[in-house]
Amino acid sequence: MNKYAVVLFNLGGPDSLEAIKPFLFNLFSDRDIFKIPVGQKLFAKIMSVFRAPAVREKYKRIGGKSPINDWTQLQRSMLQQELQKEVPGVEVYKAMRYWNPTIKDIAEKVLEKAFDKIALLPLYPHYSITTTGSSFNEWKRVYKGDVGKLTFIDDYFDNHRYIDALNERIDETILRFPENVRDDIQLLFSAHGLPESLAKQGDPYPKQIDKTIACVMKARNFSHEYHLCFQSKVGPAKWLKPSTDEMIRGLAVKRKKQLLVIPISFVSDHIETLFELDIEYRMIADEVSIENYIVMKGLNNSKTFVAALKELAVQALQIQRVIEPENFEING
Repeated sequence: MNKYAVVLFNLGGPDSLEAIKPFLFNLFSDRDIFKIPVGQKLFAKIMSVFRAPAVREKYKRIGGKSPINDWTQLQRSMLQQELQKEVPGVEVYKAMRYWNPTIKDIAEKVLEKAFDKIALLPLYPHYSITTTGSSFNEWKRVYKGDVGKLTFIDDYFDNHRYIDALNERIDETILRFPENVRDDIQLLFSAHGLPESLAKQGDPYPKQIDKTIACVMKARNFSHEYHLCFQSKVGPAKWLKPSTDEMIRGLAVKRKKQLLVIPISFVSDHIETLFELDIEYRMIADEVSIENYIVMKGLNNSKTFVAALKELAVQALQIQRVIEPENFEING
């Protein structure tokens, strides 16, 4: 009987205020994002010391730690439970790019178990070298087993169950608006930003984001006006436009006062949804007299999203459902 494993990749986040500096050090050490010709570790040390105080204040505002670790653990547990209904014994792991458990730790555990097939499934629906690419590159560096057992799931930006999960959350959030303004809601899709240079080099992330939004709106029969913007810019380089704060101000000028903010490139809540969108940009919305500014919660514990992950894992592992002998009827 074949032994299967699924590895869920995510960013990870500091699980305490004391973890912020080492987390940032790991982040700035990533050569897939920060390409420093020489002195990468020195750069990472300087940047983590410089950025830690401001980041610490943000985490204080959302409970003193990142919830991404807990949400990823819940998604891992839910997925394993669903997969084991069809394949007893399948194991699901979480591997964090910049925190614990690290990709190296999980690669070693998976190797010890001698699985026959392993699906590598990022919790990033859209492929970018800065997210999925970085995680896969790290796995290739540290995994010492037979690469023939591995299946890499690059993206699932148009998976129908993923699209359904987003629309379920949007529908839930619409109900938080006063009934008399629901037709006036602007759907504001806020994606994590990307340097323009990477997009010009062919990173597929921007086009995949566009495709996801097109699928979501088509499934909704284009129920509301909608807009795409980008958040979380870091550094002086040009990033994808328009920025989320610019979009909020622009909609206010057009007298669009009902904003439903959809964190389109994230599958669980963390600092970029709970602080950046729900606290920082809310202050901008208040400044420009937005009447209702409501941020959709992440997919987090969505059963529909877990069903999408299950579908992807089953396809990647080429799992055949086992029919027990007692389920056969012998005729004649």
